[in-house]
Amino acid sequence: MSFATGLKTIVVATGLDGRENGALEYARKIATAYNSRIVLAHGVDPVEYASVAGVPAKVLSGLTEQARATLDQMAGDLIREGIHSHSEIRQGEVAQMLIDVARQYEAGLIVIGTEGRQGAGPVLVGSIAEQLVRLAPCAVLAVAADYNAGTYRPIPGGPVMLAMERNEAGREAVATSCSLAETFHRTLIIVHARRPEEAVAFLNPAATTPEQFGILSEGCFPVRCIVKDGKPGDAMVEAIAQYQPSVLVVGVKRTSETSGPHGTAFTILARSRVPVLCVPPCVASAAREPETCVDVPSY
Repeated sequence: MSFATGLKTIVVATGLDGRENGALEYARKIATAYNSRIVLAHGVDPVEYASVAGVPAKVLSGLTEQARATLDQMAGDLIREGIHSHSEIRQGEVAQMLIDVARQYEAGLIVIGTEGRQGAGPVLVGSIAEQLVRLAPCAVLAVAADYNAGTYRPIPGGPVMLAMERNEAGREAVATSCSLAETFHRTLIIVHARRPEEAVAFLNPAATTPEQFGILSEGCFPVRCIVKDGKPGDAMVEAIAQYQPSVLVVGVKRTSETSGPHGTAFTILARSRVPVLCVPPCVASAAREPETCVDVPSY
């Protein structure tokens, strides 16, 4: 179930070092707002060993017991807050473990934490986020550990920002960002990176793009359309610095048309300290018009 159709389950990747505190904080806020349950997922990291099968039974038992105690405490805290929660501890590659848990519980969101410092960072994001964004059956939210520190602290009531991408995930990204803006009573800022040919022709894509994606002008919450010239990654980084959103929503394709393995969504994910919500295409949502309405200003 997606944000737009009712977010029932959130899977949160949890470790034992506290790095995921920011991710859990965001998951907690979303779960409370959408009345969702949280599944705390922890995996034995095979990177630390030659293979999971090669881990001595005594060591593996100690790892899982420590994880169970930590996750039980975290789940207990969530339950006391009124959030239904339980944990899953599994062996194997982390990204595949999260995907398997998400499929088992029909989750609408996976939340992962990153170290921060330079955004999520291409090295720190690495293969786990790449695999999740490409393969997960639901949206993926990446939260940098220092997203809420110093100059990176979101302004109170910070807007929801949507990176408008013309791809098969566009409608689902619009529906997701509208749902977040309406649920949390935030302004929706739609950012379009204007291509060189559009700039030369003095075209303003923001004047027509919202209507093309089915955003209605019924006045449910405010929306602003911003045009930034340049490459999408650079444009979004500039927009983030200017408007300080609480979350950035990006529609992601399953394959990349750009050189290299990642594409625009991963570029934004690697450079942003703001939590980035990567939304995959949804066949069901592509066939319908988003039901959420927004107040679209005239240009």
